[in-house]
Amino acid sequence: MLCSLCLRECQIERTERRGGFCGVGTLPKIARIAPHYDEEPVLSGSRGAGTIFFSGCSLRCVFCQNREISAEDHGTYITPYQLSEEYRRLEALGVHNIEFVTPTHYVDAILESLDYYRPKLPLVYNSSGYDKVESLKRLEGVIDIYLPDFKYSDSKAAGRLSSCGDYPQAAVAAIDEMFRQVGEPVIEDGIMKRGVMIRHLVLPSHVRNSIGVLESIKAHWGDRIPVSLMSQYFPAGKASDYPEINRRITRREYQKVLHKLYELELDGFAQELESADKKYVPKWDYQPGEE
Repeated sequence: MLCSLCLRECQIERTERRGGFCGVGTLPKIARIAPHYDEEPVLSGSRGAGTIFFSGCSLRCVFCQNREISAEDHGTYITPYQLSEEYRRLEALGVHNIEFVTPTHYVDAILESLDYYRPKLPLVYNSSGYDKVESLKRLEGVIDIYLPDFKYSDSKAAGRLSSCGDYPQAAVAAIDEMFRQVGEPVIEDGIMKRGVMIRHLVLPSHVRNSIGVLESIKAHWGDRIPVSLMSQYFPAGKASDYPEINRRITRREYQKVLHKLYELELDGFAQELESADKKYVPKWDYQPGEE
């Protein structure tokens, strides 16, 4: 296929195991499938989110904490049918949802897998926010919960740190489409069943970028979309080549962003600074059929 699933518009012939900018083929390449207990409380609950971590990525974040799977060819290829069987396995483990993590470049495979088996659980689309509206429209009526990042309000920072200077506009357009599809959050017994929640990772030396993101969220969607403010940044990937981000965020930086979150009266969640720890990075240990 000549791939145009994401905003990179590679138009490269993706084979089963070879791709374009994302670096992967059309078959799902999996790094981990397991219950995950460190998501937002409304997603993890008491039984965990049923996370499926896909390899490859349509961004090039120099600070990526998952670089081993996003850009270093780690993972195991499976078929869409095998992916559907993993939904059954996760469902049997009692998870609250099935969460697709970094799924942008696998829309075709995900849709095919759901033809084999549609779980009786909410489906979560956890993406970078750098999503193509046309691809999102294909997911209408399929995805129940959208969990996009909103990384940048600063185009220069987006270009320098993630190779996507058009990120601010692209994220707004993508989240608009997500919100159109699923609307405001529906939460039952403390567990999210439907809706959009936006994640934002605070970067060191980029307080203005974070404040701009929160102001953009308020301007576009008011308080209708909850925000998950994340303090888990630590230098990873190629961050050592970028002095301004080659450290953890300070308490003062985080407090400034928190103050803006409260000032704008945005609902949601805020991580503790102690979340900035490598121990929270999952083990990339997927083996087909593994319990």
